[in-house]
Amino acid sequence: MGRMSDSMLVFDRRAVRLHRDRAAATVAATAPILHEVADRLLDRLDDTRHRFTRALDLGGRGVVAPLLRARGIDVVSCDLSPTMAARNGGPAVAADEEFLPFAPASFDLVVANLSLHWVNDLPGALIQLRMALKPDGLFLASLPALGTLGELRTALTEAESMLNGGASPRVSPFPDLRDAAALLQRAGFALPVADGDTIAVAYSSPFALLADLRAAGETNAVRLRDRRIADRALFPAALASLPQHEGRFTATLRLAMLTGWAPAPSQPKPLPRGSGQVPLGSVLE
Repeated sequence: MGRMSDSMLVFDRRAVRLHRDRAAATVAATAPILHEVADRLLDRLDDTRHRFTRALDLGGRGVVAPLLRARGIDVVSCDLSPTMAARNGGPAVAADEEFLPFAPASFDLVVANLSLHWVNDLPGALIQLRMALKPDGLFLASLPALGTLGELRTALTEAESMLNGGASPRVSPFPDLRDAAALLQRAGFALPVADGDTIAVAYSSPFALLADLRAAGETNAVRLRDRRIADRALFPAALASLPQHEGRFTATLRLAMLTGWAPAPSQPKPLPRGSGQVPLGSVLE
């Protein structure tokens, strides 16, 4: 894989690692949310007759690996942060998702739960993950999609514009669902599917939302972020403008749930163009 030029780098990977190092001591506070997303993602294993024996847990933050082991699957965990990788129990590797160390056909299942949205070269990472799968191996991933934390993004942008006459990026950019599906296809996965899902999390205080983001290692790592200390009035002004219902604030997680298979000769293939036996006109009638 060739290196990306600096102009193509959206995220500060060193900052991502430091955030996850720090969050290893606090991420348990956000386990209910991580579990909810992981459970929804792993439900897809019940929709297939395949029986998986060896899985890669990519960035599972101590949540995904135990769920896979409970299904009788051997698990190797991987995280950009050595400290976070050690939370998973069992075999663990500290490695960059953009430069994975695994040999081809090492796993028959890869699960990436909320762990790929800080990757600069996402197409390249997906290609590496596909290559790490055995033929007919399954890739499952959840990604925050466009609209995630939309309330917070809008509130911060409007408050900073009002205070400073301009705004810097404070919430990560997220792909839309169509982009996610196209990425799977571009990376060479067979039978790619991208489903949308939504989770609304209610907080008694908007500051609790910021505390959860920090505890999970999800603080701002955009390269073009403003590194100066924020205006003391920024967050109080932004958080005060967040919509609330019955005294509670809601954070919306819009998720792209990705499914793709490593190509294999046994998989169904589309029929050749022009081989259909029923005229389209008769179907439309």
